[in-house]
Amino acid sequence: MDLSLRNILKEKVANLDEDGVLSLVHQALESGTDPMEIISACEEGMRLVGEKYEQGIFYLSGLIMAGEIFRQVLELTQPALQEALKGEVSGRVLIGTAHGDIHDIGKTILHIALRSFGFQVEDLGVDVPPQRFVERALTWQPDVIGISGLITSSYESMRETVRLLRMATPNHIPVIIGGGMINEQICRFVGADYWTTDALKGVRICEQIVRNR
Repeated sequence: MDLSLRNILKEKVANLDEDGVLSLVHQALESGTDPMEIISACEEGMRLVGEKYEQGIFYLSGLIMAGEIFRQVLELTQPALQEALKGEVSGRVLIGTAHGDIHDIGKTILHIALRSFGFQVEDLGVDVPPQRFVERALTWQPDVIGISGLITSSYESMRETVRLLRMATPNHIPVIIGGGMINEQICRFVGADYWTTDALKGVRICEQIVRNR
């Protein structure tokens, strides 16, 4: 994707310009642009939306609107994305957004990508209490657990979720945390095994885990 087009798309997402975003996405797809490049640019825009929310520039209505815009982007790109993301590895991945956080954009992207690579995915939704992760992990026995969180207040909940999982599950189930602000330091604080800010990297981590089990 042309750098100028990428920046324009990112800014339109950040400014909640629904018509502008969808028009650019249509143009990009018609010109044969890699769907992951389109999604990546929109992901960057969503990070800016999250920053504006943290700064008090946007409120909950802004997050909801941004989520709707991104859902439409995913619908437009999904056919091309599923064609591009083909794999043979399969396993079970349990995902959800941490308690106290209602963001689901990154989680939705990961969900689509994992299914395209042949994984079974169970999505617990958003604002998921730590005990809910534990209950479902014990019942469903996933190969990997993914916890998403965009706002900093979700990190304590992630930490508690990992703590309860370690206590309750007899076998160590690898935990990945993801979100636009996640880094190595937060991963250590939470006690997770892996971290990522990129959906495709998340898929590769899951593939590695399943192959090594």
